[in-house]
Amino acid sequence: MLNRVAVLSDIHGVLPALEAVLAEPDVAAADLIVLTGDIAAGPQPVEVLDLLAALGDRACWVGGNADRELVEARSGKPASIEVSDWAAEQLRDDQVERLAALPLTVTLDVDGLGPVLFCHATPRDDEEVVLVDTRMARWAEVFAEVPAEVGTVVCGHTHMPFSRLVDRRLVVNPGSIGMPYGGAGAYWALLGPGVQLRRTAFDADAACARVAAESTFPDAAAWADEYLRSRYSDAEALAVFAPRDGRRPVQPTPIATDSAG
Repeated sequence: MLNRVAVLSDIHGVLPALEAVLAEPDVAAADLIVLTGDIAAGPQPVEVLDLLAALGDRACWVGGNADRELVEARSGKPASIEVSDWAAEQLRDDQVERLAALPLTVTLDVDGLGPVLFCHATPRDDEEVVLVDTRMARWAEVFAEVPAEVGTVVCGHTHMPFSRLVDRRLVVNPGSIGMPYGGAGAYWALLGPGVQLRRTAFDADAACARVAAESTFPDAAAWADEYLRSRYSDAEALAVFAPRDGRRPVQPTPIATDSAG
């Protein structure tokens, strides 16, 4: 039984944001840090993976669609976005092997919550979209194969934090460390005995300058400005993602949707 679990999702290869969260006292004191996918697809992939690997057994890794795309890109299949193709070429072979071996889900016992299933998008698919306002019928479909004893499901993928009940089962999205939609900062969650959604503030100007200086990705400066400053609101993101949740399109505004593959 784990007393406290810190959940970090959608880091997307942003080292300054990751470092800020790992420096949080509650993260440093957690029994376990669970990474719920999309870890390295961004401007500092090698550095992020090395820092997380140094955590050893303190970190539990779950794979996301962007992690899978990095592995596929190394095998010759182009990724869905430019930064992923670039990031795949930066990784060492041991890092690619690690990403290739990541599981789709992990279930852990957490104090106060019991069995908690961790995944990237949904328990059955690493790029399926569910949202805070997803219809109950769709939740039932997505969770059809989840064991009844699992009372909490933690997912990421859409970069917007929420916590809600779904037919007596708690669903938690910690938000994104490196590509938040809805507000600047690095978003994460602390589990046990309840659920706390957290945001770590950091100096966006300094982080953008550092990414631009340290990354060899050609568009690093523009990428950092776009995502570390959270240029897209949650309302814009929800409008874009809604059709992928099986709904009728709602005049989506232009927004980069690489977080959902």
